[in-house]
Amino acid sequence: MTFRPVAATSQAQPTMEGAGVQLHRVFGFDDPTLTDPFLMMDDFRNDDPRLYAKGFPWHPHRGIETITYVLEGSVEHSDSLGNKGVLRPGGVQWMTAGSGIVHQEMPRGDTKGQMHGFQLWANLPSSLKMTAPRYQDISGSDIPVEVDDDGTAIKVIIGKFWGLNGPVDGIAADPMMLDVSVPAGRRKLLKVDTRANALAYVFAGSGTFRDASDPVGIKVEKEFGGQELNIRDMTGNRTLVRFGSGDEIIVQAGEDGIRFLLMTGRPIQEPVAWHGPIVMNTRAELRQAFAELNNGTFIKHKAAS
Repeated sequence: MTFRPVAATSQAQPTMEGAGVQLHRVFGFDDPTLTDPFLMMDDFRNDDPRLYAKGFPWHPHRGIETITYVLEGSVEHSDSLGNKGVLRPGGVQWMTAGSGIVHQEMPRGDTKGQMHGFQLWANLPSSLKMTAPRYQDISGSDIPVEVDDDGTAIKVIIGKFWGLNGPVDGIAADPMMLDVSVPAGRRKLLKVDTRANALAYVFAGSGTFRDASDPVGIKVEKEFGGQELNIRDMTGNRTLVRFGSGDEIIVQAGEDGIRFLLMTGRPIQEPVAWHGPIVMNTRAELRQAFAELNNGTFIKHKAAS
């Protein structure tokens, strides 16, 4: 076994998107090779409807796939394919933008006004940039959960883990996305694909990710920077952990336990030409996409009649 070291940590940064939604950007619009095949991730977490109610009105996408995971509140959506629905707590929405789709996402808080969810963007390889768009909603009851003997609970949203298959499939990057909860004081080893990039986003509790080596049969553990991730409530720090190579991740939960999203995906390793909601391989392809937006030929697949 090779334990993955912590390569870097960073804090999600406050930003504004859509029609004035205040959220935190976990990563994105930086060097895409660091998180390949993932491009961007947002944490939309708020208890004031004035800061999110205007949502994300109609806007286009091309060349990517998006995965939206809701914990609190709900998201109403509709798109140019004629899909309409409501994503409720625990549910997941997967959209393949492919050749082009126009959609809107309107967050709605729960009875207390609370809204919390995540959206992850996954890149499409050049061979699938212009594939037909697809859309799928998965209810929370359809997402498998496994609880280990020590109380660790893992929801398998995408991919395979502990013998469970996540309900979201067909994503080109073949990623894994887990919602991991480790009880207070517990230490957990989680196996990951050695050929994949791996990221963890801590959003509740506290804990320490560790790396280890065993050159003479004795495991040596070392905390990154000697620091804990102190994230003790839903308004605390939001920390992204990016791992180096290896096939296992070690996490030590703090006194309040720890909860995080674990995401892995094999890198696509292709050029990225990116502007706003459109991600292609070349600047020429980007110019063509925006020209088609302007002349009305962007949408290649219409809604079923």
